[in-house]
Amino acid sequence: MANDFNEATHEVAEQGKVKCKDCGGLLEFNPGVSSLKCIYCGTENEIQTSNEPVVEEEQDFLAYLANATATAETIQVTTVKCGSCGSSTSLRPNVTSDSCPFCGTALVLSGGSTSSSIKPKYLLPFSIDKNKGIELFKNWIGGLWWAPNDLKNVARNDKLKGLYIPYWTYDSNTISNYTGQQGTHYYVTESYTETVNGQSVSKTRQVQKTRWIPVSGTVNDAFDDVLVNASKSLPEKLANELEPWDLHELKAFNEQFLTGFVTEQYQIDVKEGFEKAKVRMESVIRGTVNKSIGGDVQQITSLNTTYNDITFKHILLPIWLSAFRYSEKVYRFMINGRTGEVQGERPYSWMKITGAILGVLAVVGTAIFLYMKYKHS
Repeated sequence: MANDFNEATHEVAEQGKVKCKDCGGLLEFNPGVSSLKCIYCGTENEIQTSNEPVVEEEQDFLAYLANATATAETIQVTTVKCGSCGSSTSLRPNVTSDSCPFCGTALVLSGGSTSSSIKPKYLLPFSIDKNKGIELFKNWIGGLWWAPNDLKNVARNDKLKGLYIPYWTYDSNTISNYTGQQGTHYYVTESYTETVNGQSVSKTRQVQKTRWIPVSGTVNDAFDDVLVNASKSLPEKLANELEPWDLHELKAFNEQFLTGFVTEQYQIDVKEGFEKAKVRMESVIRGTVNKSIGGDVQQITSLNTTYNDITFKHILLPIWLSAFRYSEKVYRFMINGRTGEVQGERPYSWMKITGAILGVLAVVGTAIFLYMKYKHS
């Protein structure tokens, strides 16, 4: 029996290409440490990584667009697409059944497809383990105001899954030509009449006015690691609120860090990702333009930006995710796998909210009644 067990675990490890040094069993990455932990004998197998700081290499954006197949290192990835939410994930070797980590729907693994994708260059390994994630999940669920009473039973924390989410980062130097108006405040004295104790009284006050003058100019900005979520499966607003990420701790891509976790493949390509990066850059550029315009207030009439020296890289970032259904709607809860930052969607109990509103109205109504009674007594 023991020999059969060892042979079976050895076969699984061979197919997964990550073997335990003691029993030959399947290994899983142990968050917070640089090791893989055997799920059978508990032995920690050190991941061979360099202690030297990672010197990040960027891919030339325009060169990639001109000849994508020749300028980027690719990998063949087998993915399973969820028929409910459309997310595409690559699962661990030998997984025969699973549910979608984004919406909880059962996945049809026989429908997987193989495609060529840009190989991730770097990643941030998980530093928060599942037990800590479950604790954060419980605290979040328990702290929700106006939540339905049965939510804790529906949103079970055993559904918490660790995912590596695809991201692009972009670097660029920008030159922006603008036209606009500079506003400078000044004050004038204004006379007005006010009734005091039944008498009409003339008074004066200072009123703020703004003097506008046309302006134009050019500003320069340098952008480094503008982060763009390449997944369409996560609510973009919540994913952005998981930031900041400690990108200075990026590790060179090593498949061993992925062991025991699900990896989503990017659904937003490099070109579309840069359009999203432009949106994030524009908010910074507008801030630079406003400083250049000066004055008390500013108006930007036109803005024309040229993007130079554009580079990018493909990275993976760790997220703990729980998806649960309540009243036929999917809600997602996310944890930054590095910092523990929590963001989530949640249902509301309108019965509780209505009850609270009626309670407040009752208190206000009672106070008014008592006041009127006292006033006329």
